[in-house]
Amino acid sequence: MGTIVVFGAGGRAGRRAVAEARARGHEVTAVVRDPARYGGPADGSVRVVAGDAADAASVAAVVPGHDAVVSAAAVYGEGTRPDVFFPASAHALLAGARGAGVGRLVVVGLSALLPDAAGVPLLSAIPEEHRPFCLAHGAGLEVLRSAGGDVDWLYVSPAGDFDHEGGRGGTYRVVAAGDMATRISYQDFAVALLDEVESPAHHRMHLAVTAG
Repeated sequence: MGTIVVFGAGGRAGRRAVAEARARGHEVTAVVRDPARYGGPADGSVRVVAGDAADAASVAAVVPGHDAVVSAAAVYGEGTRPDVFFPASAHALLAGARGAGVGRLVVVGLSALLPDAAGVPLLSAIPEEHRPFCLAHGAGLEVLRSAGGDVDWLYVSPAGDFDHEGGRGGTYRVVAAGDMATRISYQDFAVALLDEVESPAHHRMHLAVTAG
């Protein structure tokens, strides 16, 4: 089994990624802003550390010694700067993976950056108040595309949205286009993330997945 570091481990996608990695027998480092609030496994099976995915020094300090990096880190809400965070995070994660010789970087993304089956960006249907956050995510994706040619990165998102009440079915489908009517549970999304960590099948692209 391998060693995986998960940034943004306190969020919904991050927690499921940690749980899926542990269930598969991997050693996991969970990176959160405040370890005291994380509430990870009581058995100590997950190493919990403080860190910031948008801070290059923080990422560089945590990543060495791991086989793969998963980032579900995000900022949103009043007082945050997603437009700063996501590009900075992409730069920091690429630099950290590159410097430590990590073989795989998987980043959790947004379906809004996908085209639909007709080639129309899903972003065109997103309400105006949510577009700045989506565009900030997109700026991070562009950093991966422009600066990540020497890192085996993958940007993974639901094809549509998350099924917040769904459980783990253990299957998913890779699709070629976005569709906001589709859903995938966080648990099955984590299955897709860990499959791409263990047996990379897609490289340097935006991968869309939905329920199997």
